[in-house]
Amino acid sequence: MREDTEYKEFRDLMKRPEKFEDGFNKGTVLMGLFVGLVMAPASVYMNLVAGLHMGAAAQWVTVLLYVEISRRAFKRLSRPEIFVLFYMCGAAIAAGGQDWLWRQFLVQSEEMRKMGLIEYIPAWFAPTDPAILAKRSFLMWEWLWPIGITCLMMLLQRIDHFGLGYVLFRLTADVEELPFPMAPVGAAGMTALADASADRETWRYRVFAMGAILGIFFGAIYIALPSITGSLLAEPIRPIPLPFVDLTSYTEKVLPASPIMFSFDLGYVIFGMVMPFWAIIGSLFGVLFTMFFNPVLQYTGYLGGWEPGLNAMDTVRSNVFDFYFSFNLGLLFAVAAIGILHMYKTFKKKKKEADELGKAGIDWNKLFRAPEGRGDFSIWIGVGIYVFSTLTYVLATYFLVNYGSGPLAGNMFPFWLLFVYGFVWTPFISYISARMEGLVGQQMQIPFVRESTFILSGYKGAAVWFAPIPLHNYSYQVLQFRQMELTGTKFTSLIKAEIITYPLMIIGTMIFAQFIWSIGPVPSEMFPYANEFWELQAYQQGLVYTATLPGEVLNPFRESFRPDLIFGGLGIALGLYGILAYFNLPVFLVYGMIRGLDQSLPHTIIPTIIGAIIGRYFCRKWFGDKWPQYRVVFAAGFGAGMGLITMFALGIVFMSKSANLFPI
Repeated sequence: MREDTEYKEFRDLMKRPEKFEDGFNKGTVLMGLFVGLVMAPASVYMNLVAGLHMGAAAQWVTVLLYVEISRRAFKRLSRPEIFVLFYMCGAAIAAGGQDWLWRQFLVQSEEMRKMGLIEYIPAWFAPTDPAILAKRSFLMWEWLWPIGITCLMMLLQRIDHFGLGYVLFRLTADVEELPFPMAPVGAAGMTALADASADRETWRYRVFAMGAILGIFFGAIYIALPSITGSLLAEPIRPIPLPFVDLTSYTEKVLPASPIMFSFDLGYVIFGMVMPFWAIIGSLFGVLFTMFFNPVLQYTGYLGGWEPGLNAMDTVRSNVFDFYFSFNLGLLFAVAAIGILHMYKTFKKKKKEADELGKAGIDWNKLFRAPEGRGDFSIWIGVGIYVFSTLTYVLATYFLVNYGSGPLAGNMFPFWLLFVYGFVWTPFISYISARMEGLVGQQMQIPFVRESTFILSGYKGAAVWFAPIPLHNYSYQVLQFRQMELTGTKFTSLIKAEIITYPLMIIGTMIFAQFIWSIGPVPSEMFPYANEFWELQAYQQGLVYTATLPGEVLNPFRESFRPDLIFGGLGIALGLYGILAYFNLPVFLVYGMIRGLDQSLPHTIIPTIIGAIIGRYFCRKWFGDKWPQYRVVFAAGFGAGMGLITMFALGIVFMSKSANLFPI
């Protein structure tokens, strides 16, 4: 199987700089606050309304705005400043606040109620009393326990970055000297922005501005207009359907049991322009295959739960229960197997190259002797942080699951299994994945470990599904440390950034979750995407959670878990991989096709493929070799424009709802 040209475009090398600088200052703090207080709530609102995720776009707009301000002030930014700002923005956006909105929904979910799960959801996750939930406020005593537990876990999560992740970085980057081929991707982008801050070259800002204008214009019609009119009028004005048009009722006679939807979201077109072309083509093949394969499954009785008249979301829910829950597990195992095989081949190739070059043996003393000026701390401090945080996870989970969730319906969750999670499996998978990241630029995940061990543990109940289980993979933290090194950032900068980031995450998540919930139920007609998709997501989660419920009655998990379909999905995916590998087709085509086979909701595929075609056959022709650079900045600008107009609309909605709640 060959590596396609697009994958090789992302590979480059940067040498470790000789000088390391502190990237934390007042400017990075102010721009971090801008993301935490402006872009993060806009991102949450966009996701609730249209299912859009700003993610990296919020980081890009903040950095580019900071660069532009610095240019006007005749100040040149350093790479460490930009890295620290990226880091703080990523943490603030990830926190978001949507988790709290999801919790209050989950304990009120109709699908969770039907499965008998509501009574097993612990009070430390969310209160289940309808009278409390009807008040739509997190500022109540009943929410104090969940908020306190979450604050503790978030603190551990922030501290944990300097534990096993740092130790593995020292081991793989300093001692083994692995190249980390994907680390220069982010580092090179930050370097280019730093160099541009003192330059007169402005193409980034022109491209970014064009994307932002398009994002503002489309966002004004797609999100802002329905949101504002919905808060002022009895019915919102929606020139463009949100989140999709359901065509299933028109096609059910020709394509029974196939959900047919179409989205007019321009964001998916932009997404298709940015993503690897062959991955999109593979997804298209997979979706088209399932579209025409579902009628065959329905005719043969595999999709027996479907009946005429079901809408798209009910069709998906029925298909997941009857077939795709187990089939998707097979696909997950296939993706893991293919990934491990691909990484093993690349690993052998890299090892052979190293042997031919006569690379010297490993100097283990480097583990205890860090490069000067980088801001390192003792490796034993990292080990101590890891041991402390993992023990806290283990003890907290054991207490919450076995003693903090009401009477047990069966066996207690075993302490030894939590110990294995934290001190055996986590270091094992983290080291293997970190080495794979260092060698081939890919991380490794083994699916269904958490779920299968829960089921086999003998525990009866549902609290364990909501507990902070110490199952982690620290390979991403290793990659972040490598990027930080390549940008010349002192590691102490990250510690300073964490001191600001943690309270920002706590305050931001709670304030804006409270604001959004106070203006109306979530989900509801005010939040179309959440209203359509959250029950489906709750249903898919609930299927797994029912596996540990007490009693011998047939539960949904036992009905939907079918080994024959798991092996069928595994065999089909591996067979497709073998065929594509035989014809030497691109890697991305394989993963895209497998992704499309998992009953992905097809409303995204048409706009995404349109974007992929425009990007590959028109934009690349017009802009030549600069198109890979243009597309990233343009997409960031589009996301930023959408975020800004969404924040404007959200402000008007807040003001209108406040006027209704507090009349003069």
